[in-house]
Amino acid sequence: MTEDLSPAERYAAARKRAAEQATALADFREMYDFGLDPFQIEACQALETGKGVLVAAPTGSGKTIVGEFAVHLALQQGKKCFYTTPIKALSNQKYADLAKRYGADKVGLLTGDNSVNADAPVVVMTTEVLRNMLYAGSQTLLGLGYVVMDEVHYLSDRFRGAVWEEVIIHLPESVTLVSLSATVSNAEEFGDWLDTVRGDTEVIVSEHRPVPLFQHVLAGRRMYDLFEEGEGRKKAVNPDLTRMARMEASRSYNPRDRRKGKMVREADRERERRQRSRIWTPGRPEVIERLDGEGLLPAITFIFSRAACEAAVQQCLYAGLRLNDDEARARVREIVEERTAAIPDEDLHVLGYFEWLEGLERGIAAHHAGMLPTFKEVVEELFVRGLVKAVFATETLALGINMPARSVVLEKLVKWNGEQHADITPGEYTQLTGRAGRRGIDVEGHAVVLWQRGFSPEHLAGLAGTRTYPLRSSFKPSYNMAVNLVEQFGRHRSRELLETSFAQFQADKSVVGISRQVQRNEEGLDGYKASMTCHLGDFEEYARLRRELKDRETDLAKQGAAQRRAAAAAALERLKPGDVIHVPSGKFAGLALVLDPGIPAGRSNGHRGFEQHDGPRPLVLTAERQVKRLASIDFPVPVEALERMRIPKSFNARSPQSRRDLASALRTKAGHIVPDRHRRGRAAAADDREITRLRAELRAHPCHGCDEREDHARWAERYYRLRRDTQQLERRIEGRTNTIARTFDRIVALLTEMDYLRGDEVTQNGKRLARLYGELDLLASECLRDGVWEGLSPAELAACVSALVFEARAADDALAPKLPSGKAKAALGEMVRIWGRLDALEEEFKISQTEGVGQREPDLGFAWAAYQWASGKGLDEVLREADMPAGDFVRWCKQVIDVLGQIAAAAPSVSGAGDGDTVAKNARKAVDALRRGVVAYSSVG
Repeated sequence: MTEDLSPAERYAAARKRAAEQATALADFREMYDFGLDPFQIEACQALETGKGVLVAAPTGSGKTIVGEFAVHLALQQGKKCFYTTPIKALSNQKYADLAKRYGADKVGLLTGDNSVNADAPVVVMTTEVLRNMLYAGSQTLLGLGYVVMDEVHYLSDRFRGAVWEEVIIHLPESVTLVSLSATVSNAEEFGDWLDTVRGDTEVIVSEHRPVPLFQHVLAGRRMYDLFEEGEGRKKAVNPDLTRMARMEASRSYNPRDRRKGKMVREADRERERRQRSRIWTPGRPEVIERLDGEGLLPAITFIFSRAACEAAVQQCLYAGLRLNDDEARARVREIVEERTAAIPDEDLHVLGYFEWLEGLERGIAAHHAGMLPTFKEVVEELFVRGLVKAVFATETLALGINMPARSVVLEKLVKWNGEQHADITPGEYTQLTGRAGRRGIDVEGHAVVLWQRGFSPEHLAGLAGTRTYPLRSSFKPSYNMAVNLVEQFGRHRSRELLETSFAQFQADKSVVGISRQVQRNEEGLDGYKASMTCHLGDFEEYARLRRELKDRETDLAKQGAAQRRAAAAAALERLKPGDVIHVPSGKFAGLALVLDPGIPAGRSNGHRGFEQHDGPRPLVLTAERQVKRLASIDFPVPVEALERMRIPKSFNARSPQSRRDLASALRTKAGHIVPDRHRRGRAAAADDREITRLRAELRAHPCHGCDEREDHARWAERYYRLRRDTQQLERRIEGRTNTIARTFDRIVALLTEMDYLRGDEVTQNGKRLARLYGELDLLASECLRDGVWEGLSPAELAACVSALVFEARAADDALAPKLPSGKAKAALGEMVRIWGRLDALEEEFKISQTEGVGQREPDLGFAWAAYQWASGKGLDEVLREADMPAGDFVRWCKQVIDVLGQIAAAAPSVSGAGDGDTVAKNARKAVDALRRGVVAYSSVG
């Protein structure tokens, strides 16, 4: 090729090669034994020229190479580089990778649990740690040249996403930002925003998967390709799958058909039997055996339930599955014993160690958030080494942890989202199946979906074909953010900074489209107005009277319903434990015994707790032996006590025998009583003067006698409907303009009222709040301010602080949680009362929890477990009483430790050298008391 070039062209090419070899990228490329992809080279070149970069590429495509090049540049230039990740497991993993490449002396780690070599030039940390550094003005930031934000698409997370935007906005201008994201459909929009707030930013988007992904459906004994092979880019769904789905939907054989008198031809039934013999959902051991037979292991099977993941492992063990030979079994045992050596022997049995080890030796494991972190890390290590070949995991595994497989299996395309069972989104499907195909090992990756009743191949094809999802900001100001911003920049500049958030950027862009819709609607309104013209009179006026009449009737109906609900709620508030009632409607209608009236905390103060809980929710025992917490919807009419019964002190709602005995006594005592029927009074509309006046005006109006009245009325109805929609759009425009700043103004007004701020000055109270990060930052600050925790022992303080972090996974459907007695119980009660006061203030200042701002009610569900553990009780006893998986217990303990550390730092500012120091001292003692046994063990550091 070079012989065809002219001397001038050869000289230019030689100069270009020489220039490339002189770059930092050339040195960096020599560190890897594989070539870089075009998108990686493009991003690295942009970085070397001093630009920031946003790299959006599929899972497993090698985005982190760009982050590692930023580390390389920082070390070469004598600057610092911070590498941030969303979760501690990822931080630990990245720390290990970078320490291996650059040496442990040059790499540090900072998470809530660990601090290793924090002054190193390269530090891996969770994003929250960097946010806290920025607000505290930490000296560690001196000399910072690069920040890598791995998994930056986390800023969509509604609980933690705001932290990413805070960091991006507040980083010094001299810092070059490297943002690494999963494939998102609005990368250019996000890049435009980064360009606005961070300066020159190159957006590099790659849709290419380094290992091609093939989609399959496993039905019965056969694995079908989701798409049929064919020419062209648009893939067609496999017609065999479409035919099977259609047949299952339209001809499902029902043996009761004959009893119903339907004539089912024998030939049809036989065809159905043959078809059904081909279509079923294979069992979990069967799926693993099938994948093993096809050479598709190692595989990750995603099951959206922790209990189901554990059950899947047991099913495979009972089925006799063995995926490891003797040599692999021995290696597994050796690694496991080495990694778990620090866990006390007495705790191993409690943690289910031996059953877990049996599964690992056979090459089978579960992976979910309820597991001990050590156990999860061992599973990850063994899987990467090929010693575990089948993992049953919840979707948390998909969040960036480096655990690729040859195949990914999805049992269902529906998951519980915290509120309801919902279809997984294309973005979630992409994230889950992105684990399939190991770069440099597999030629292709495989995504396998199990056939389920009602399965739709077209729906799956839609998920598989939509490779991207939009990035949506979840940024909201918080109390802690407000005081930190005001302290650093003053109120005016803080407000301007918040206006630069990605949330406001997206809101402002969306207004353009809405404005265009308003213009179109206004043109439509002119047309409708012309169509409803009447020759007898002003039909717009007549339509207005009709509308007023309808609205008045609707309002009266609503008032009646509200009065009935209020009467029913008032009746529920009068109930006491031991009252026998008749539940008027709902699934549990009938005789019931009140165990707990379920009146929300602080109702007597008249704050929002009542509205948020939808009134009292009594816990009852039904005559059918069920213990259930009812809602106001079960009581459309007021309910009165029919009888009184004594509830034995020994009654245990979880004991079937205890429920059976009390339900029997209930039926004996009140089974013969017939409740009074509730009769409705006369409708309010019948006697309403306004309705009578409007009806008279309607009849007297000239248009009332028009032959085309109803035709005109239909046009008028369309006119008013469109006008209402237009007014809503105009309100949306108004609402989306300066939304973040308006929320900030309300927060600042509340903090000023509570003496945390005075204009641009942050008071002593505000300085304390600035050190408290977390969902209940203001509640924690108020508890310190009011001395609620003074005089508590370390274990009692741990119990109280747990209420600031803990959130129960399931809705409260049981009796009140067990609490420590004495001072701790009184302090917890005072915390709930303070929350009630704050809740009322938030309502007054229009700060809404539904918008992600404000203080939720403290959850006392972990207080007893935290108290027991901090008091030195054994793991077996604590877990049994807490009824909680070990992984959850460890996670909540670490979060309590984190907040106790913040309280230790903030408490001395409360009362100088007095009681505040005692709270600080006891907070540090509580940290030491909690950090023991399984909670203390960490794989890093």
